[in-house]
Amino acid sequence: MHRRGVGAGAIAKKKLAEAKYKERGTVLAEDQIVQMSKQLETFKSNLEEFASKHKQEIRKNSQFRVQFQEMCATIGVDPLASGKGFWSEMLGVGDFYYELGVQIIEVCLALKHRNGGLITLDELHQRVLKGRGKYAQDVSQDDLVRAIKKLKVMGNGFGMIPVGGSYLVQSVPAELNMDHTVVLQLAEKKGYVTVSEIKDSLKWEKERACHVLDHLLKEGLAWLDSQAAGEAQYWLPALFSELTSRDVTPEEANQMTP
Repeated sequence: MHRRGVGAGAIAKKKLAEAKYKERGTVLAEDQIVQMSKQLETFKSNLEEFASKHKQEIRKNSQFRVQFQEMCATIGVDPLASGKGFWSEMLGVGDFYYELGVQIIEVCLALKHRNGGLITLDELHQRVLKGRGKYAQDVSQDDLVRAIKKLKVMGNGFGMIPVGGSYLVQSVPAELNMDHTVVLQLAEKKGYVTVSEIKDSLKWEKERACHVLDHLLKEGLAWLDSQAAGEAQYWLPALFSELTSRDVTPEEANQMTP
């Protein structure tokens, strides 16, 4: 038996059906987009009403402010995106984070001679709170992170390096790559690191370890203790405040003083 070919009429009928399905799918997709847009507008309107009603809590309560920022993020609203407009005028958040950014810069500049431009987020938080006084508006670490991100956009060297579940805040335009970050993370527990520790922990060649450490020394981010027992130790002054809050030996405490 000869196989029967598909007729031109059947092909045309199939194409017509496919075109109708495609057209129907396009209409459904457009309807969904319209419905989502309406839902987002309703959500945004409700968010603005919520912000207007609770603006004092948002300004004064740092935890409340974090939750509000998360609510904004769900619909792509950034209250810090502009210094003008509804959010800035209603909440004053633009001024708040601008002032906080200035305070962050002041703290970092005051300590740059000591830490080379690296400071833990915890120490920065404590010093900012101390500088603001006990009657000032409360500030959380989340507020600091948001303010630093805004400073980073300005391209003035600010950035954050993840270390031990928190961050080191960088306030100088030093070029730090992933190698430098990994070494900083390795030094987080004791405040210092040696070439041997880097080689053993990271499985690096000596030349790679020395290159990274030399760069940290050059940028003023590390201090060299060449008289340490065994081999030279590279201390990270940005981590000193973290160590003093833990249990350290008297010998290590003495080594923290340049």
